[in-house]
Amino acid sequence: MTLQSRIEAAIDEATGEPARFGASRTATGGCINDSRVVTLEDGREYFIKVSPGAAPYPGMFEAEFAALTLLGEPGVIRVPQPVAFGEDFIVVEAFREGKRRGDWQELMGRRLAQLHQATRSDRYGFERDNYLGTTQQPNDWSSDWVTFWRQQRLGWQLDLFARKVSADDPLLAQGDRLLARLDEIIGGLDEPPVLLHGDLWSGNAAAEERGEPVIFDPASYYGRREAELGMMRLFGGFGPRCEAAYGEIWHHGVAVVIRGEAPAMVDSDAKFVMLAQASIQSMKDRPAGGHDVYWILAPGSRHSRPGPARMTAV
Repeated sequence: MTLQSRIEAAIDEATGEPARFGASRTATGGCINDSRVVTLEDGREYFIKVSPGAAPYPGMFEAEFAALTLLGEPGVIRVPQPVAFGEDFIVVEAFREGKRRGDWQELMGRRLAQLHQATRSDRYGFERDNYLGTTQQPNDWSSDWVTFWRQQRLGWQLDLFARKVSADDPLLAQGDRLLARLDEIIGGLDEPPVLLHGDLWSGNAAAEERGEPVIFDPASYYGRREAELGMMRLFGGFGPRCEAAYGEIWHHGVAVVIRGEAPAMVDSDAKFVMLAQASIQSMKDRPAGGHDVYWILAPGSRHSRPGPARMTAV
């Protein structure tokens, strides 16, 4: 069977209705796959991603199908409904991208917080490994966040890095020192695992037809919320209005990194956002050479009321 025939057959089986390709147009969606919006002869539209070549990333689309399904189950934020998948393709509900509403940032923050609240779990990981871009991401279940982060996130990335550099690369030793201090830096917090989108940068969120948020292209796992919010800050596009609205639903006090002197007590989401913005600017202004001290701030409580911050110099 041709690829088109296999996709048509998968849609047939999933929907119970005959599927025959009509028109199609190129679309964006993921940076490593070929993406198109296909209109069937009966008028239905689907977004289809196809792996170039002979499925170079085993299990990628099965994991994406599972993640989209779970993210959409609470019904608090728009997630394109997955329809069918094969080893080298996935078929997803198509949506028309629209202009963002004026309160898109606030809607995004509140609905993401509601998603996290609705998907609390008792362990970290996911039902299968997946990919962050083209990098395989292990997701073995763990009852401890620090252990999960040390072994399956930072440690895993350091192992991949070690395969590409000499054994005396200084970053390897620095990484080992960081791994040894993770308990001190991120341990000891009363935070439940929640379902994370896992790759929530601005390119994986948009506005649908009504201008409301829609999220897609996940790399999901159950983790702590700070990982989600940290990814959002890393690439930008969400901003303080989004974070403040998130905090209205579920106070976060997510860790921020501050360069220089130890900051004053952080007792509200607004201060965390302010310090995060200042931190980003200070890093941009960093002079060449010299030695900097960075402070990692973590919340003292996961409850709705603000809690004191815990500070660690690194």
